[in-house]
Amino acid sequence: MQAPGQMPVFVMNTTPERQSGRKAQVANITAAKTVADVIRTCLGPKAMLKMILDPMGGILLTNDGNAILREIDVAHPAAKNMIELSRTQDEEVGDGTTSVIILAGEILAHTLPLLERSIHPVRIIAGLNAALVTALDTVNRISIPIDTSSDQDMLALIKTAIGTKFVARWSDLMCSLALKAVRTVTQGGETAQSVGGVPIINGMTTIDIKRYARVEKVAGATIEESQVLSGVLINKDITHPKMRRRIANPRIILLDCPLEYKKGESQTNIEISKEADWARILEIEEEQIKKICEKLIEFKPDLIITEKGVSGTHTLMA
Repeated sequence: MQAPGQMPVFVMNTTPERQSGRKAQVANITAAKTVADVIRTCLGPKAMLKMILDPMGGILLTNDGNAILREIDVAHPAAKNMIELSRTQDEEVGDGTTSVIILAGEILAHTLPLLERSIHPVRIIAGLNAALVTALDTVNRISIPIDTSSDQDMLALIKTAIGTKFVARWSDLMCSLALKAVRTVTQGGETAQSVGGVPIINGMTTIDIKRYARVEKVAGATIEESQVLSGVLINKDITHPKMRRRIANPRIILLDCPLEYKKGESQTNIEISKEADWARILEIEEEQIKKICEKLIEFKPDLIITEKGVSGTHTLMA
């Protein structure tokens, strides 16, 4: 686009390479298959771990497909879709992130000879949908019902998910912890539409395990000491020796304001002529903090949580 007497103005970026037709199809399949090849060795009973160096210099040692792919920076749209597929699988199912990527890569790789034979993509997609129906019928035919209230059946099911993971060495412990965590999240009163407040969709109980259960890593102990806590764990150091480390049925105050001396909003200058003036300034600050503490003590809380700053004087007054 060019105005009279002016230099031409390019509305679109002409630098990127643009592909279409068969060339674009082959490029998309190649990119997707490349992503699948990256984690192919992470699948199966003889799966190998991959060592990844993150941008911050940390080392990640894992064979989890989603953990590997989210550390990879790709530019091709098809490769990005494969990584998004792995992330969705992890959020919706929680397992099978490696399998779904390898399966998708193999399906796309087998469609390439069909494209070379000039078979229309619509016909190929129709054939894949027919294969999907056949696969689902086969799964439904060979599947067996399982009693979710049976710990033995559930533990056997969980072992199939972590059998190839790095934690397989502690398989029994990890399976029992996982089962207990899920039981804790779903416990409570049951209704026709929910179980313990967890919605039931299409006859299946949907649990947002990442929202209601967290894994907290604490240094200084062995893996065998891991446990599921029915409550809230705050991984913070105590600032006073008399602070309790475990509180049952606590009274909690949540604040969005700071617990410290309130400073002026604008620049304030104070002229001090003698030592007593400086001592009085410190007394005023201490009096204000003491007033806040007395107000909080009126509610008899066991725990106070604030998202703002906390003055060290509060700890001494406690």
